[in-house]
Amino acid sequence: MEVGQKLPEVLGKDQDGKEIKIDDFKGKKLVLYVYPKDNTPGCTTEACNLRDNYERFLAMGYAVVGVSIQDEKSHKKFIEKYQLPFPLIADTDKRLVNELGVYGEKKMYGKVTMGVFRTTFIADEDGKIVRIIGPKEIKVKEHAEQILV
Repeated sequence: MEVGQKLPEVLGKDQDGKEIKIDDFKGKKLVLYVYPKDNTPGCTTEACNLRDNYERFLAMGYAVVGVSIQDEKSHKKFIEKYQLPFPLIADTDKRLVNELGVYGEKKMYGKVTMGVFRTTFIADEDGKIVRIIGPKEIKVKEHAEQILV
């Protein structure tokens, strides 16, 4: 996906099995942040940074939604453990991450694996992407500041 394109109509199911659609956020700006895995150091730091700034997001008219390929049960535990106030989409079939173009080959320590590229999509009130923060740009400890500039 690129800036100017509309996010997919159906984003997926959250930690409670509830279908999340782009229309659920009509009239709000949306921060759709895609992260590799629940309960890993970088992903936990990023989620907690967004949680700690959640009131600022709301005050500025944003909704926040996380996406990873773990299942609903994993997301529920992650939300409970860190009191995350926003939904997490369980994209276990990798439909959304593939549609967004954030799933593919990753090299880590010389080993090639398939995985999710940490990426944040910011959409306007109509679901159109206005900004993309890519894997090389994201600073997990100050990600809210990067979004709210």
